[in-house]
Amino acid sequence: MASAEPLVISIGHQMVALQTLQLLQQEWGWGDGPGAPGGPSHPAHVVAAPACRSGRMRARLEPRRDSGGVGLRPGGAPEAEVAQGAEGCAQRLPFPRDRGPCTLARMAVRSALARVVDSTSELVSVEQTLLGPLQQERSFPIHLKDSVEFRNICSHLALQMEGQQFDRDLNAAHQCLKTIVKKLIQSLANLPSDAHVVACASLRQILQNLPDI
Repeated sequence: MASAEPLVISIGHQMVALQTLQLLQQEWGWGDGPGAPGGPSHPAHVVAAPACRSGRMRARLEPRRDSGGVGLRPGGAPEAEVAQGAEGCAQRLPFPRDRGPCTLARMAVRSALARVVDSTSELVSVEQTLLGPLQQERSFPIHLKDSVEFRNICSHLALQMEGQQFDRDLNAAHQCLKTIVKKLIQSLANLPSDAHVVACASLRQILQNLPDI
């Protein structure tokens, strides 16, 4: 039986990115619509990181000593833990909920962020429910570097004020997420099973929900 550890680690990076983006939506007051943390579009295992009273936060996954990787809950989800403290923590997001009129440009950014949040949540769900069993049966390539890059981009995005740099980071996160999905489809292309066909169809649906911005 093949090891599923690379996929589990990759999911862990994506979970950190997802929690960071969900917190960004909360802090900006953009969490009341379809992309809202804990909304119906997100799997039940995804929990938004709470705002830190200390004014500094970071989200991380705590590795389990007995497995050597990211631990799994009974339902198959990585154990996510939000750590608070000053050392090594990112600045808390700067904007309160009331930030002025909602312009067309701001609505476009809000919509783009919601698409990335929703698609990341859907990707994690597909990886856990469909790709996990496939990886245990037959190994296929997992590109951990892309998931690490996605996590880092989202962390940098969360520190930006609204403007050109925020837009660039959001676009970079969007493109990196698409790259992750495309490479997963390529990795599954040669697997001779009906299950991989279902998984590829689900991944292609995620790509359709990520048009270029």
